Amino acid sequence: MFKEFKDFAVKGNVIDLALGVLIGSAFSKIVSSLVNDIVMPLLGLFLGKIDFSNLFIVLGDGKFKTIAEAKKAGVATLNYGIFINNIIDFLIIAFSMFIVIKQINKFSKKKEIPAPIATKNCPFCCSDISVEATRCPHCTSELE
Repeated sequence: MFKEFKDFAVKGNVIDLALGVLIGSAFSKIVSSLVNDIVMPLLGLFLGKIDFSNLFIVLGDGKFKTIAEAKKAGVATLNYGIFINNIIDFLIIAFSMFIVIKQINKFSKKKEIPAPIATKNCPFCCSDISVEATRCPHCTSELE
């Protein structure tokens, strides 16, 4: 059983998958930083100096200026600003992955297998005829 596990674990696919997960998690951190630190502040600035990460609805009693204050008071909140950040985060990651996969598919196109030859030329009249023909339908010559 140990030998089977070792064979499975050192196969190229498992190692490639592990590297993909590590690179994906690092890429996710970069995109999250891009969204939270660059895209959302610029978007908030253009929409009237709105801080998306601090948009929320209080689901209890009281008025709070930040999510941290509401959580400190133990009040439930509906954090739709963070949800908007996560949607934009997802869209950027999904678009990036689309571009990467499109490029990979472009470089790894499989060669097409040519279709088998279905016709041949008649040696007498040079017309295209079926490979299986024993007589030319155009000039009626007998074929070998």
